[in-house]
Amino acid sequence: MFSRRQTKPAMKSFSDSRPDGYRETIQKGVTAVRQYDTKISYGNGTKGEQLARLKTELQTADAIVIGAGAGLSTAAGLTYNGERFRKYFQDFADRYHFADMYSGGFYPYSTPEEQWAFWSRNIYINRYMDPPKPVYRDLLELVQGKDYFVITTNVDHCFQKAGFDKQRLFYTQGDYGLWQCEEPCHTRTYDNEETVRQMVLAQGFEIAEDGTLYLPDGVTPKMAVPAELIPRCPRCLRPMTMNLRVDDTFVEDHGWHAASERYSEFLRRHEGMHILYLEIGVGANTPVIIKYPFWQMTAANPRAVYACLNYSEAYSIRQLEEQSLCIDGDTADVLKLLNRETGGD
Repeated sequence: MFSRRQTKPAMKSFSDSRPDGYRETIQKGVTAVRQYDTKISYGNGTKGEQLARLKTELQTADAIVIGAGAGLSTAAGLTYNGERFRKYFQDFADRYHFADMYSGGFYPYSTPEEQWAFWSRNIYINRYMDPPKPVYRDLLELVQGKDYFVITTNVDHCFQKAGFDKQRLFYTQGDYGLWQCEEPCHTRTYDNEETVRQMVLAQGFEIAEDGTLYLPDGVTPKMAVPAELIPRCPRCLRPMTMNLRVDDTFVEDHGWHAASERYSEFLRRHEGMHILYLEIGVGANTPVIIKYPFWQMTAANPRAVYACLNYSEAYSIRQLEEQSLCIDGDTADVLKLLNRETGGD
């Protein structure tokens, strides 16, 4: 699935002269790495004091920029291992001995029929089913009616499903709900929901009225999909692949560029204002997209505040100690507490 041929980068559908929030924010991240040392800070005050300050910032900030990583979806129950993995992929685990969906996504399956059996289940439960916990809706309660924008490395579409304004979202790394040409021969992406549904049904699964995927009692799932369901590019007939940023063939389509431009303009429009950079669940895999740029933009604006919500990895840097809030804990619990204290439902 991810062994795309290393070809020239996908063509851009927008002129290079238009604002590009993605590359601009990465440049900010690179600048931050060069400017700051590695001494970290956990913010000033107790956890309770920092929570109280965050409540105030949420209420008084002129604008809120949310930067979300995988930890936010994990807090919502979209775990890639454990019971959830075994429920939908025990047959693959038994045959190939991997223990999580992430590893299964990179496994070199011998046939495309088997490859798409794994991926269709993966796509369906992580893109088209609602997350088990209402974490994203709780976050929306905190920013509803405020001037906000979201940049995220998550590809599960949970923000939009929870009701966030689509015009205020930037999915930098792709979308489980989109396919692209493997080459790619062009820069269009394609919705995959209907075909994915057909694939999981063909394996013996059923879809409940609430959209939940389940296996009927006594049914052993097939580990292959019919050959006629395997997606191919409508232009060059090469195989289709996931629209995920794994190499330089990732397609940045028209919608991606429009979102990138909106993010860039949102940041410009609020330069020098009282901005809350709210980072949630961002780990160490891609800090140059959210964490480091948030540090750089906070340092450049004395009115800005950087808040980091994370389980066991809530920290800032010493240079931003006075402008930082670092709250260690389960994001689901923190958001519920903030909603209760700020008047959300």
